[in-house]
Amino acid sequence: MLERYFRSFKAIDRVKALWLGPQIERYVQSLDEQHVSTATVRQHVRTLAHFNDFVLARAVTLLNELPDHVDAFVERWKAEHGGWCKSARDVAAVVAQSRVPVERMLCVALPDYARPSNKPALPFSVSAPGFFTFLVNEKGLRPATIQSYIYTLRLFAAYLARAGTALAQLTPACITDFLSERAKTLHKTGMLNSAGALRVFLRYLHREGIVATDLVRSVPRGRVYRQASIPRAIRWDDVERLLASIDQRPDAGKRDYAILALLASYGLRAREIAALSLDDFDWPHAQISIPMRKGGHSTRYPLSTTVGEAVIRYLQVRRTDVAHREVFLTARAPYAPMQHPAVSAMVSVRMRSADIHVTRGGSHTLRHACVQHLVEADLPFKVIGDYVGHRAPASTLIYGKVAVHKLREFVTADAEDVL
Repeated sequence: MLERYFRSFKAIDRVKALWLGPQIERYVQSLDEQHVSTATVRQHVRTLAHFNDFVLARAVTLLNELPDHVDAFVERWKAEHGGWCKSARDVAAVVAQSRVPVERMLCVALPDYARPSNKPALPFSVSAPGFFTFLVNEKGLRPATIQSYIYTLRLFAAYLARAGTALAQLTPACITDFLSERAKTLHKTGMLNSAGALRVFLRYLHREGIVATDLVRSVPRGRVYRQASIPRAIRWDDVERLLASIDQRPDAGKRDYAILALLASYGLRAREIAALSLDDFDWPHAQISIPMRKGGHSTRYPLSTTVGEAVIRYLQVRRTDVAHREVFLTARAPYAPMQHPAVSAMVSVRMRSADIHVTRGGSHTLRHACVQHLVEADLPFKVIGDYVGHRAPASTLIYGKVAVHKLREFVTADAEDVL
């Protein structure tokens, strides 16, 4: 297997002659099954060769002793290769360069070994351990909603840690200070969500006796008025410029162009893009199905030539040796379906690369642009709402604010009558 990734027979012989040579070969076999790139395999093998020399210098003779030396090897690697680091992100990259290959190799070499979880613990898992179980079992919240609770409460826990305040010592002033801090970076809707999550958490703390006083009333109830904002759309010529800026020669470029074409043509949401399956495309009839939309219904669109050709170009280079039926996969191994945050983040990055600036740019920006384009084409709002899958007609009416041509005609007509 090493012959597939190294041209030099001397390099291959050196790896095989190592004490960990058999384990490294087995690890390379597992990487090959995951379709890992050649560059990544070579980098992992070099790191493992250094780890081999490190443990031999420590007189290690049994494989079961290897996990006890991982942390020391990582510290040694960081001291030797981390001199260029200027930020915590740089340090994390150097640490991962040494830790990841070793721990993954140990998972292959030692059946009982499990990689330590780097996933941060749930917020307040010690002081309020049953809260997230309460959200699932009693409130019946969906995983996506629970993630928003985790995000808000993780920030709240960090704030209390900085302030040196325990849950039992909570005061209305602490809650007000935290919300004031969050208001500096959040939109009004985000503040409503944060305040709602905090209110549920405080009510649970009082019910369980963790907090003696019911502090729910200390969380202000904000209000967002319907039709108070303007959709953060971009002009259609900017959409065309965004699509034209994508280099479709790389596989990732073909994938991203297909996603952007779907978002702009049908006004899809990021979740709907991530959930698209190979079975949702009816090629003989040139149709595409969008099942399980936000409103609980499904939609079937005619497949435009531009979108169909973009998807076909991507499918021709998409991995066929993976079991996933989702259309859009990650660009790097192990290949897995893209998640909706990755879809939105990709759109944001592509927009910045095309020098298109918009507040909170992401996949929904193209959804707004699609609706605005349909409004400017003088389609009825009911038709537009059905096209993009709005659950209520009021969701479409907000786009009347961006129908400048209609407003101009209305004002001009009124002015002519007055004159």
